[in-house]
Amino acid sequence: MARTRFVPDRGLTTRMTLVMFLLGALFVALIGALMGIFAQYGGPGLAVLIGIGGLGVVWYQWWSSDKVAMRAMRAREVTPEEAPELHGMIDRLCALADMPKPRVGVADMAIPNAFATGRSPDRSVVCVTTGILGTLTAEELEGVLAHELSHVAHRDVLVMTVASSAGIVAGMLASGSRYGAFLGGNRRDNNNALPLWLVVMLVSLITYAISFVLLKVLSRYRELAADRAGAYLTMQPQALASALQKITGEMNAIPDRDLRASKSMNAFFIAPAIKGVSLRTLTSTHPSLEQRLEQLARIQAELGRPGA
Repeated sequence: MARTRFVPDRGLTTRMTLVMFLLGALFVALIGALMGIFAQYGGPGLAVLIGIGGLGVVWYQWWSSDKVAMRAMRAREVTPEEAPELHGMIDRLCALADMPKPRVGVADMAIPNAFATGRSPDRSVVCVTTGILGTLTAEELEGVLAHELSHVAHRDVLVMTVASSAGIVAGMLASGSRYGAFLGGNRRDNNNALPLWLVVMLVSLITYAISFVLLKVLSRYRELAADRAGAYLTMQPQALASALQKITGEMNAIPDRDLRASKSMNAFFIAPAIKGVSLRTLTSTHPSLEQRLEQLARIQAELGRPGA
């Protein structure tokens, strides 16, 4: 974690380290398994190429995460002259947290949400939607921004971005092996192609499933950690709680088409762009609203005690 005034979270650091280690080991195991499989059918060269391609995906995710996220949200960077109040809030919070100021972006969409991304505190961006600007009060928006800035300070955005590479590579490989199995099964001159690609697909799907579960578990914890850090920084946990309730409630008024269009960013949003669905599932990217409100209520009670 970068040295800031956000409360440190050893639990988050431990989980990020463990997930990165496990996913790294999983990626190595995937390439090793593929080399073994391809060796049975002529040579491991293709597995080596897949490994190099996978490292390329990791590098691209690390280097371009901020640009990719901004393009996905059709967001644009705004100057202090274009958004003085928003920049003013982030200036105050960054000074309070003693951290570098990120770039500031705005996405023109009705979904009330916000996210942070970037490969380092110096190359980060905090983005809000026009929907959230028109929904929250100044105190509530400040709570949301503190939450997002804590993601940058904790560097969990970077970890989530890079860690997702294993799942991306496995997903691409599973998709490619499906076509390989189809084409191989239709070639009379190569009876080995079909079982080869079926095994590759199985290994890829297992890798994808493991990485999927690990990322979802980390994603839920990091949101609770960001809620805690943001609440302690602003000393107004009730403002963040109110913001979360408003954001979640407003989702019910957003057309399903718009929610589906932003689905790929759910893991990075302060609240997922879904409605009418319980989040108490293995596949959810966020803890339930009830969990988050209970934690913020405990922090509020702690701050309200004499001597706190």
